[in-house]
Amino acid sequence: MGKKDPKLQDNQFDELSVEEQQAILEKYDLESNTRTLGGILKYVIYFGLMAFSLFQLYTAIFGQFPAQIQRTVHLGFGLVFIFLLFPARRKFSKTKVPFYDFILAAGAILIGSYWTINYNRLVQSLGQLEGLDFFIGLLSILLVLEASRRAVGLPITIIASLFLVYAYFGPYFPDFMAHRGQSVDNIVNLMFFTTDGILGTPLAVSSTYIFAFLLFGAFLVKTGVGEYFNDLSIAVAGKLVGGPAKVAIFSSALQGTISGSSVANVVTSGAYTIPMMKSLGYKKEFAGAVEASSSTGGQLMPPIMGAAAFLMVEFIGRGVTYWDIAKAAAIPAILYFTGIWIMTHFEAKRLGLRGLTDEQMPDRKKIFKKLYLILPIFLIIVLMMVGVPVIHSAMYGIVACIIVGMINRDTKTGPREILDALVDGARTALGVIAATACAGIIVGVVVKTGLGLSLATSLVKLAGGSIILTLFFVMIASLILGMGAPTTANYVITSTIAAPAIIALLAPDVPQSAVPIVVLLSAHFFVFYFGIIADITPPVALAAFAASGISGGDPIKTGVEASKLAIAAFIIPYMVVFSPTLLMIDTTLWEIIWVFITALIGMIAIGAGVIGYWYRKVNWIERIFAVVAGLLLIYPEGYSDIAGLIIFAILVTIQYMTREKTDKKKQAIVA
Repeated sequence: MGKKDPKLQDNQFDELSVEEQQAILEKYDLESNTRTLGGILKYVIYFGLMAFSLFQLYTAIFGQFPAQIQRTVHLGFGLVFIFLLFPARRKFSKTKVPFYDFILAAGAILIGSYWTINYNRLVQSLGQLEGLDFFIGLLSILLVLEASRRAVGLPITIIASLFLVYAYFGPYFPDFMAHRGQSVDNIVNLMFFTTDGILGTPLAVSSTYIFAFLLFGAFLVKTGVGEYFNDLSIAVAGKLVGGPAKVAIFSSALQGTISGSSVANVVTSGAYTIPMMKSLGYKKEFAGAVEASSSTGGQLMPPIMGAAAFLMVEFIGRGVTYWDIAKAAAIPAILYFTGIWIMTHFEAKRLGLRGLTDEQMPDRKKIFKKLYLILPIFLIIVLMMVGVPVIHSAMYGIVACIIVGMINRDTKTGPREILDALVDGARTALGVIAATACAGIIVGVVVKTGLGLSLATSLVKLAGGSIILTLFFVMIASLILGMGAPTTANYVITSTIAAPAIIALLAPDVPQSAVPIVVLLSAHFFVFYFGIIADITPPVALAAFAASGISGGDPIKTGVEASKLAIAAFIIPYMVVFSPTLLMIDTTLWEIIWVFITALIGMIAIGAGVIGYWYRKVNWIERIFAVVAGLLLIYPEGYSDIAGLIIFAILVTIQYMTREKTDKKKQAIVA
């Protein structure tokens, strides 16, 4: 970690210690609930994780092995370390590995090497299981389910298990879900001996793109970029109205480029920003909500989004690149964070909160001199823009991190730090490996049984063919799944079951191969957004719960406040479906500029309506009109923009002309 500015070290904010941060992570983030081992096992884990990263780097640079070998080795590495590092239950010992976990780890080694040893025979067997094949396939299913339970959580394990039950008992389900059923042999064959089950697309993406960018994120942390993001955010936003809250927003948006976990993002940046917000007058729940909503949005922020974004590239196909996804996500992400920024600004004005004083601010010149620390991120953006493959862009980014780290005197990146980054990157990937392997079980069943088409058709019928109702049902399904499953697994489920329903309504009677790219992106972005925003949606809002663990506020109230602040995330997906100009596809530069500006104005109106303050307190009638004006402006159509601008202008005029004569601290200040 980089050295913090002395002014920041000496301030009065009660920043959480490393131990307190880890305790919160272990409570709300299963991926952080790992053993701390000593003795020879410590070195076995360290060098084993390093070997895992070196294997991934080798295949990224020199080319991948055949799909089954690449994915099973990746899976084997992941399972071995999950059983060695993750206890079977939270309360079990964190310093010893019980004998049964060594047995499970040995089974994982067997699974990870089986395709490598028997590749030629298995490829030529045409799905006919021989000898140990059935046992190995069955073992792989059981180990993946157990690893997912430990590293990801029980809900996704239950969901995957129910899909396996559905695959076997197909004839006994209601007509709209019924199928002929699959034998145990067929299920085992599908799951481990084809590339449609556990070894399917989710694990394929994990073993290539996702791992590469997790490794890049680990190198960014070792370079000191994570620490620098906090300092840069304070330098940019600290003195503004409600500065600490805006620091949290800015910092979390930046942290999202190196963290794919909402909870980890909350703890990393919230350990400092939440105490800072509380000390300057924000209520506990609001302070936690600002951090939770901002940290959750980190997965929506290009250029490096959550793991599900890489899956979207493969699921959509049709030549869509990761850069296409990142570019399409840009305006929605900016609107998301702008909405939170605007609402915290109005809340600060309502409460009369100031920014940080000169004494509390760091040395800006010193911080801005270190802008070179974010060069690796800009390098990746440029490389993807010019068409360099994503995985190669990540490799170049890692090299850039090492160079920048050597220049940065505070981190002094050397051989030890490079080796530690390799280990940290592999450790971070363990939860993703478990989630993608388990998600592969779900995808395999959906593809084999035709469940996706059946449920999509049923969903459209239930909605009576209404696109609004269909979107509403899909939103509810995504939020419910997101409460119990990680974003990656959530997206896999909803994109295979719910997204086809949206596509069917937007492009009726059009073959899948002919569906316009913009329609595919709209449908997939819809489920992607709501899967992520589930992290702050009560009653199970892990990011909000983690934030409340730092703020001391009520978890449910924190989740409600976070949902209010993230109101844009509940609106934008609908707008993307109805008028996908926001995705910057098949449109002109002028249309993009106009849509962006009107949407920003719309977010100001919605922010004032939700918070209840503008130039003065906003009464209920004005709040309703403000929200209506905002919705009209965000919806990218000419007639709605004109109507929204008229209402907005009237409201601004009324607010300005009737503003209260208050203390200078409560005067309208443009941040």
